[in-house]
Amino acid sequence: MTLPSNFGRAIDLSALGKPAVSPKVVAGREVNTANFADDFLAASRTKPVILACWSAKSPESLKVVEVLSALQSNDGDRWILGTVNVDVETQLIQALQVRAVPYAVALVAEQLVPLFEQNYPEAQIRMVIDKVLSIAAEQGIGAPVEAQLEPEEEEAHAALESGDFHGAEAAFKKLLARKPQDTYAKLGLAQTQLLLRTSVLDAKTVVINAEAQPDNLDLQIQCADIEIARGDVESAFNRLLRCIRTCQGSEQARVKTHLLELFTLVDPADPRLVKARSALASALF
Repeated sequence: MTLPSNFGRAIDLSALGKPAVSPKVVAGREVNTANFADDFLAASRTKPVILACWSAKSPESLKVVEVLSALQSNDGDRWILGTVNVDVETQLIQALQVRAVPYAVALVAEQLVPLFEQNYPEAQIRMVIDKVLSIAAEQGIGAPVEAQLEPEEEEAHAALESGDFHGAEAAFKKLLARKPQDTYAKLGLAQTQLLLRTSVLDAKTVVINAEAQPDNLDLQIQCADIEIARGDVESAFNRLLRCIRTCQGSEQARVKTHLLELFTLVDPADPRLVKARSALASALF
């Protein structure tokens, strides 16, 4: 078993300029140059491996290790947690392409998958790990963690299945009142409110009227909703961006607010969203 071909690449870790502190016992299995290939790279063929890179100079990196350790325990060891001391394993961090800590990388079928390089809240790290498990499972490696729904989520899903959009909206709002930063609840609420808005529209009529009346903001916003619901993301974004360029004051602010809401319904990595965000910034400034 050989180490990755980038093992000799120089990495800048100049961000680690804080005074060193004495860390407590670091969770996870220690990873070093000697055991990396046999104990972790090889293991990634049968179970996902998450490597957390930490430094005694970075308290944030130690917090990330603690969070990952707790998540691994909750998952019943469905994945392996390895920890890399960047202050010691200088050759190994070159192979892992570490630029700063905290830094986490996954190993799936001996392939490196960079995850994140900052201290995120536990809920966001949970989402990242679940995604890794799902990707690995698609390749026949390990099994994904079954999602555990919040009671309000179950209530919202039941309401959606019965066509009760108002009930689903209320359930998602209740969840957000209890967990304001819950990403799934925010997305669920936005999707439900889109369904509420579009369910009362005659799509064909709205589209025809919107094309005939380009200055009618109500029609443009309704048409953008319909386009998003149909999956025509780029058309919806471009429609509202045109309005933002031609409107001013409160009207422009109204369209901007609606466009930002539609942004939440699209994968952050979607190139259409990335392009639209750039266009919005140009239109406003």
